[in-house]
Amino acid sequence: MSLIVAGTVRVPPERLDGLRPHMLAMMTATRAEDGCAAYAYAEDVAEPGLIRVFEVWRDQAALDAHFKTAHMAAWRAAWPGFGVTDRNLKAYEIAAERAL
Repeated sequence: MSLIVAGTVRVPPERLDGLRPHMLAMMTATRAEDGCAAYAYAEDVAEPGLIRVFEVWRDQAALDAHFKTAHMAAWRAAWPGFGVTDRNLKAYEIAAERAL
């Protein structure tokens, strides 16, 4: 069963430019992981500093392995210096999908 992880984090808008290289490094490393089907960040155009997160994982085991990677540890270590707050992510189990 696939998993979708979706949600948001907040960054003070004035710190976003400095965080972008860390976001890109995290996305690049994560997309190369076994079991990662999609991984993206997007800034909300109506609310500066609100970052939308969207991930698709093959299964829970792949997501669990992701949490143990060095790039995840580096990513989380960078958060305090950039004022990342309000982490609000949820995992959704997907039984089926279809095109719209």
